[in-house]
Amino acid sequence: MRAVIIGGSGHVGTYLVPRLVASGFEVINVSRQQRAPYTPHAAWKAVRQVTLDRAAEEAAGTFGEQIRALQPDVVIDMICFTLDSARQLVEALRGHIQHFLHCGTIWIHGPSVEVPTTEEQPRRPFGDYGIQKAQIESYLLDEARRRGFPATLLHPGHIVGPGWEPLNPAGHFNPAVFTTLAQGQELTLPNLGMETVHHVHADDVAQAFMQAIANRSNAIGESFHVVSPAALSLRGYAESMAAWFGQPARLCYLPWEQWRTTVSEQEASATWDHIAHSPNCSIAKAQRLLGYQPRYSSLQAVCEAVTWLVAHQIVSA
Repeated sequence: MRAVIIGGSGHVGTYLVPRLVASGFEVINVSRQQRAPYTPHAAWKAVRQVTLDRAAEEAAGTFGEQIRALQPDVVIDMICFTLDSARQLVEALRGHIQHFLHCGTIWIHGPSVEVPTTEEQPRRPFGDYGIQKAQIESYLLDEARRRGFPATLLHPGHIVGPGWEPLNPAGHFNPAVFTTLAQGQELTLPNLGMETVHHVHADDVAQAFMQAIANRSNAIGESFHVVSPAALSLRGYAESMAAWFGQPARLCYLPWEQWRTTVSEQEASATWDHIAHSPNCSIAKAQRLLGYQPRYSSLQAVCEAVTWLVAHQIVSA
């Protein structure tokens, strides 16, 4: 079978493409520019690389046709961010593929009512990214359930792995936070540090995609959370990382309006986005229908990423 993965050189594709090759798929990776995966793997030698500028092709109305021309059995779209993008692919691929898998986000949920949040909870997204992704989800599920388009949606949390900075205990991406904890210095958290974040290792996301393909009859017409088994509070996350570095956690707290003045505008914006969502999502559905079993807890995934940061002198332990 032939699998076309759109945006396969990113975080998840680094792990997903070798899994596809190992499972016997003929793999075509479509991307705007060729770049090396975050983790080298011999399987990439068997992958056909196709260069397409998605934005330009979509503007010309030809992107979906270009993907269809590759004659895929399975299409995996890692980088669809607007409803128009999704529509163009669906219209071009309808009747021509066996399975279409879309990478969504847990940002389709706004504020939680009951936690852990299940896929059945009403959607109340906020922010352009979450709103657009929720619109895509609604469209693809409608196409699957009413018109037979073979779509599955997988919604990852905060993706982490070696090679890039993970979401840190202050709710943003500045790796200096880990250096602060590693050196036993005081770290200030917003509010009381009880907001939550929900990580997932990129390889566990790749596992979920493979499980969805393997369990096609259960997966089509459904959406699934793809996260670690449990979310972390910012405070608990900071305390656990300090202990991992062999240090006591020296934490203090400030109300949001004060805390935001202690960091850059970019960091404050990222933190607000994460604490306003405070995701805590259930994986029971993916476990039951797909057999999804994440290998990494949130802390295990982060620690692997931070080990890489220390080795590359981005974090000073």
